[in-house]
Amino acid sequence: MKKIAVLMGGTSNEREVSIASGENVAKALASLGKYDVIPIVLDKENLSGLPKDTDAVYIALHGGWGENGGVQNALNALRIPYTGPGVLASQIAMDKIKTKLVLEMNNVPTAAWGLSSRGDEAPPLPFPVVVKAPRDGSSVGISKVTCAKDWPSALENTFSVMEENAPAALVEEFIHGREFTVAVVDGEAWPAIEIVTASGWYGYEEKYVSNETRYEFLADGGKEALKLEEKLKKIAVDAYKAVKCRGVTRVDFMVSPLGRCYVLELNTSPGFTSHSLVPKSGMRTGLSFAEVCDKILSLAATDQS
Repeated sequence: MKKIAVLMGGTSNEREVSIASGENVAKALASLGKYDVIPIVLDKENLSGLPKDTDAVYIALHGGWGENGGVQNALNALRIPYTGPGVLASQIAMDKIKTKLVLEMNNVPTAAWGLSSRGDEAPPLPFPVVVKAPRDGSSVGISKVTCAKDWPSALENTFSVMEENAPAALVEEFIHGREFTVAVVDGEAWPAIEIVTASGWYGYEEKYVSNETRYEFLADGGKEALKLEEKLKKIAVDAYKAVKCRGVTRVDFMVSPLGRCYVLELNTSPGFTSHSLVPKSGMRTGLSFAEVCDKILSLAATDQS
């Protein structure tokens, strides 16, 4: 693989985050001196700007067509290898409702959940709950709701970022506890990271803007921390396999005070911004940022591979 296209931008609500990820990846791969790197900012859901002699594609798109199997299907048709999982896994992981069903079918622990239609007067679960757009990431349209008076506005906020005529929002039990993430690369779990925020809520500002959010490695703790890390890693790999992922996928967790681990979601095109967690985890293993990108690129494949 010599000529590498880095796809970024796109038409989803995560366009700006995607551009930040893509620019970082393109710069990192170019710094290795062994690739001809072509950054491509997509404004439409097609690959008309992709050079015909592209050897492989690094997908730095987040959300929408870039993560729901659309671009993966287009690249399969062109027989151009690409990073991350294939069409089916991408379709499942991008849809949080489908993800929940697959995790439950494979005995992977996840938070209790239900669905709400626009205008529902109450959630399907007791407060507190978290209401989410089933097909958006980067905490777009997500709200924690603790009481009935805040429910209508939270639900409307979620529907405002969803596709027109979308039938339902995802409502999850709010898990009081600690938040973690585990990167799984080629079936191997990388070091687990705990996300610590001043407010106790990891939303858009905490992910991409705030410099107060802390990222701590469980491996720096004692014996109990290491036991928890091994538990998280095993469940992360189980989730990765259940959704039939390949390449890189990030698995997000909540852990209750009793030590119960709940998978929140899988991200098949994780961020590579300055605040992103997969590169932090990879660098913890001894790789540089550029080497993390190179490792992920080395796993590029098509569904026909």
